[in-house]
Amino acid sequence: MKLSIVLPAFNESKMIQRSLRAVQAAATVFTAQGWEVERIVCDNNSTDNTAELARAEGATVVFEPINQIARARNSGARAATGDWVLFVDADSFPSRELFQDLLAAIQSGKYLAGGAVVKLDMDRFLPNFVGGLWNRLSRALCWVAGSFIFCELATFREIGGFSEELYAAEEIELSKRLKKAIRAKGKRMTILHKHALLTSARKAHLYTGREHMKLFVRIVLLRGKPL
Repeated sequence: MKLSIVLPAFNESKMIQRSLRAVQAAATVFTAQGWEVERIVCDNNSTDNTAELARAEGATVVFEPINQIARARNSGARAATGDWVLFVDADSFPSRELFQDLLAAIQSGKYLAGGAVVKLDMDRFLPNFVGGLWNRLSRALCWVAGSFIFCELATFREIGGFSEELYAAEEIELSKRLKKAIRAKGKRMTILHKHALLTSARKAHLYTGREHMKLFVRIVLLRGKPL
């Protein structure tokens, strides 16, 4: 068995090495069980040395010229050669414990896709409060957070990957199509929750508290429709 780990990256020179090293350390959970693991970074038209740093860490680098997260993830997935694909954002840092949960979910045979709850690497009330709300919603509706999405690669390709018509909430739209396809196969999706994915809170500094709440409410009300 083989796991392809795809990291979309735009100007991530400050984060990419730390993220790749965290992924490499966590992935030993899979290699210890005889799995092959490949790390693929999709350079999404960066203007810094993201690609060079990724190659220095031993990752395969592919290029996507159009700046869009959906296209970057799809381009990375097209280069994947594994049985399963895992998308991890380049500013996120998965743990061995989370990967152990992931391996157990795959080996159970019950699931063909899923995600994980997330934890911000900062201690501010409102972003963490909104993050907590998102985690509850994610588990209740089985909506995956874009920072950590796993799927059987054949199923991901069967449904056409991420919609490249969307520039936001593309992971929620993907969740809806995945659930439909997976139910038809008699399988399920899951949100791993015992060990959260640690992810950068840098985006929290870009928005006011009101803007965070407004975005969250829109996501809830639209229930996966394009923003």
